[in-house]
Amino acid sequence: MALTEVDAIVIGSGPNGLVAANLLADQGWDVLVLEAEEAPGGSVRTAEITAPGFHNDLFSSCYPFGVASPVLAGLDLGAHGLRWRNAPHPLAHVLPDQRAARLGATPEDTAASVSTFAPGDGEVWLAEFARWQRVRDGLIEAILRPFPPVRPALTLGKALGAAEGLRFARMALSSVRGYTGERFAGEGARLLLAGNAMHTDLSPDAAGSAVFGWLLSMLAQEVGFPVPEGGAGALTAALVARLKQRGGGVHCGRMVRRVLTARGTAVGVEDVTGERYRARKAVLADVHPVSLYRNLVGEEQLPARLVEDLARFAFDDATVKVNWALSTPIPWLAPEAHGAAVVHLGADLNGLSRFATDLACGVEPNHPFVLLGQMTTADPTRSPEGTEAVWAYFHVPRGLDWTPDRLHRYTDLVESLLERHAPGFRSRILGRAVQAPPDLQGRNPSLVEGSVNAGSTALSQQLVFRPVPGLGRADTPVDRLYLAGAGAHPGGAVHGGPGANAARAALARNGIAGGVYQTAIHGLHRLVYG
Repeated sequence: MALTEVDAIVIGSGPNGLVAANLLADQGWDVLVLEAEEAPGGSVRTAEITAPGFHNDLFSSCYPFGVASPVLAGLDLGAHGLRWRNAPHPLAHVLPDQRAARLGATPEDTAASVSTFAPGDGEVWLAEFARWQRVRDGLIEAILRPFPPVRPALTLGKALGAAEGLRFARMALSSVRGYTGERFAGEGARLLLAGNAMHTDLSPDAAGSAVFGWLLSMLAQEVGFPVPEGGAGALTAALVARLKQRGGGVHCGRMVRRVLTARGTAVGVEDVTGERYRARKAVLADVHPVSLYRNLVGEEQLPARLVEDLARFAFDDATVKVNWALSTPIPWLAPEAHGAAVVHLGADLNGLSRFATDLACGVEPNHPFVLLGQMTTADPTRSPEGTEAVWAYFHVPRGLDWTPDRLHRYTDLVESLLERHAPGFRSRILGRAVQAPPDLQGRNPSLVEGSVNAGSTALSQQLVFRPVPGLGRADTPVDRLYLAGAGAHPGGAVHGGPGANAARAALARNGIAGGVYQTAIHGLHRLVYG
């Protein structure tokens, strides 16, 4: 059997893997991406799973960070067919009593909505957005760059100044309940930030939840909750087309069984058929780090302390996702929900805390917090004219036995909630596809039990603690092997950060000062892991 030999092998064709492959190809590297599934994309894929003509995203859907990301912007994916679409406004949070807060298309629209809950909150919202505009560029670069992000941090510090910088740091460490309680008098603005914080696995009362809620809210206020025209898979198609134009390849149906090493250096991979691929310069892994280290590399090749830390890796909550094909748009009682890309419903602020507590205690929730996407509202190409393609997801405890009865109960729970907020919802269902945690993991092994963020976003698993205590970089203790997936810093969301960081590390290792770089990284790993 002929041995395939390339400069770099990328394991996994999720957005991070494809970003890494593109950046290496831009530097003239010969790159091959190996994907276990029959189609590329990881968690960025679209299919007709509910009814003919309805294009439902199988996993993720809305990408505000993707539009704002300098990584994706630098790839000029519009030249390869990617078009972004936005709903009339990004978000509505509907309370159990049918009142709703709207995150509008402009800051002034949002200010008007939150002011109905408390006079003066609109001015505070505008002040928050003004602060976002001051820190935006430095903050995004600081988030996406390897740790420590020296230059972006200097840019951010210059924008804030010492006094404001201290207060911003305090906000970043606060709970979203605590921060919004200090800033806003009414429930509307508090719910917009708290609901967005719940896109992570953090409770509204958890340290660090404020910065996640604030960041997503400000991104949505600036760029909306944009979706790729035609489906999430259009983003994948653009990344693949760009890579192929530059000579790279994507081979699907090629599950990697192990990473091949020699004297502590990654030299290639072997797939489940026994076929081997040699990597002259690097192996980049857009797979879950726990699976990479334990299954593809092997614990015997890793420092004992890293192996111990892997046992403490914290996964985020499990997820249930329901997809529908509807004969008409949803008949919401709350006017703010019409025209929203995403609708949050099922809980007020205390309800969000109760829901998060249930999950933390392993209790199955009777009143889940539901995130819902109106995809045809955002992109009319998603379904036939006059209809609506919709998804909703919510978190559940890990470790449940997913019997048909349990799945039916949860489906009925979310549909009953929608029927209360939109009478006649059920009568509009043309088709339904339910994805339990095993279904999500079955289509993408990195979504372990449906953990969509590739690990907890708690402060104890961020920066130099992601995926385990280390350097906060893509480099692993195996030379020329790099973490390129969402389990590595800077974590989840579709922005290309982990893939870009892995590509930069591989380029540095193979650059003029590659020997010095390798010696420094090896020394730092010895300090961390012994």
